Amino acid sequence: MTSIDRWWLREVGYEVYIRSFGDSDGDGVGDLQGVIDHLDDLAWLGVGVVWLTPCTKSPMRDHGYDVSDFRSVAEEFGDDETYRRLCREAARRGMRILTDLVPNHTSSEHPWFLDARSSRDSERREDYLWADPGPDGGPPNNWVSHFGGPAWTLDEATGQYWCHLFLPEQPDLNWRSERVRQEFDGILRHWIGEGSSGFRLDVAHALTKHPDFPDLPPAPEDADRFMGREFENLEHRYDLDQPDNTRVHRRWRQVADPLGALLLGEIYVLEPDRLRRYLDPDDGLHLGFWFPPLHIEWTPTTVRAVVADAVSLPPNKLAWITGTHDRPRAASRYGGGEDGRRRALTMQLLQWGLPGMPWLYQGEELGLDNATLALEEMHDPFALRNPEKAFMSRDLARTPMPWAPGEGMGFTDGCTPWLPFGGRGPEETWAVQREDEGSWLHTWRRLIAAWRGLPELPDDVDLAGAGAVVDYRRGALRVVANPGVEEVAVTVDTPSTVTFHRDRAVDGQPVAAGEQVVLPGGDGIWLLEG
Repeated sequence: MTSIDRWWLREVGYEVYIRSFGDSDGDGVGDLQGVIDHLDDLAWLGVGVVWLTPCTKSPMRDHGYDVSDFRSVAEEFGDDETYRRLCREAARRGMRILTDLVPNHTSSEHPWFLDARSSRDSERREDYLWADPGPDGGPPNNWVSHFGGPAWTLDEATGQYWCHLFLPEQPDLNWRSERVRQEFDGILRHWIGEGSSGFRLDVAHALTKHPDFPDLPPAPEDADRFMGREFENLEHRYDLDQPDNTRVHRRWRQVADPLGALLLGEIYVLEPDRLRRYLDPDDGLHLGFWFPPLHIEWTPTTVRAVVADAVSLPPNKLAWITGTHDRPRAASRYGGGEDGRRRALTMQLLQWGLPGMPWLYQGEELGLDNATLALEEMHDPFALRNPEKAFMSRDLARTPMPWAPGEGMGFTDGCTPWLPFGGRGPEETWAVQREDEGSWLHTWRRLIAAWRGLPELPDDVDLAGAGAVVDYRRGALRVVANPGVEEVAVTVDTPSTVTFHRDRAVDGQPVAAGEQVVLPGGDGIWLLEG
């Protein structure tokens, strides 16, 4: 294995959706100074790494994921010096900043694309994916966009279609172009030089496409159709998860490793055997998010299967999550209300005991569930293009952070926020929960502290077979969760100490061999032998 300091395995990560985190200048949109203003809060929580959604220049057709300049900060978020100051202020608190890099596509307003579409003879033409019309004069094949409709848009001036797996305003790059590869070598080095400690790599599994652009077959009957999208009706055999993706990642490792930078992939591949090839210890990405918990209902069978699949993969290569800015909030997905909050905590309890890196999405520490928004209040391109699916809008998990009671909820001062708060109440705010030691905020803080306080543990995990609970051991740590509805009594076979339980009165309590621990439905516990 390459000898590098895997510092990220000693830290807890936290995703900041910049537009909704903190508005420092009163325009209703979160910004980098707003992140700086809340670094002390994140440090108090126990966070060591902050992943920022894209802050680079963009027309904001997809809220920053349509980049028009990969090396400059968008004015609505601040400027380059604000970014550098953020990195310095984070470092002063013992924290690190991860930059969100969008390598699959650019904005249609990026100078590269404007040059590429100016002529078929443009030097930049090969930096994007172009194809002649199909036999009927329409798109070259049956590929569709994540947001619905064809994944191709006709450029009438040159008579060819450009490929875009997302919006037409997000043309896909051609990663077989050496110019593109060299550009991104420089972009990686630029942000590391600005103070970034690494990158969250957007759709890292989608960079290369089959060069012949074959039609996609229909998806199998049992395929995941979690979002109910047109995109999910096809088997993405030729537009996603192509063999050459790992060659791109290997090249990035050559840039990142000498500089000690983390490469964290959004590898949206749910099958363990397919995900495995992206996680080679020597030249794969350092970490990949483990997405299956975002695609299950809360049942004993599904929870156990997700843990078993995770254990089957190489240790210390997965980033543990239950939510991101692209999915409904975990508390809502797992049943809503207090049941959903408790289950979301327990899902992370199960994951965080495994070797890897724990992550939170902003607001999870407050136990937030989905906001309530009307269609006319939404900005998500998916919802606007598919109004019948507005109940799946990503905006429901992107509403501004409720920092304090009041009109602007501590997010903004005297301005209407870019997205409504969606029905948040005072009890959901950081300020109110910080004063209440029994709150979800304090519960998550205790979990983070418990994780940080674990002794050095082996990588091997012994997962018990089927039963009423999900139960595994990792060295001296025993993790038990009850994914059912009825309470279950679990017998402790060696003298242990409760390292974490949702009930703070139980934390730190000794448990004798032969004693039973009662777990209500949806609860879990960490026990440390000795």
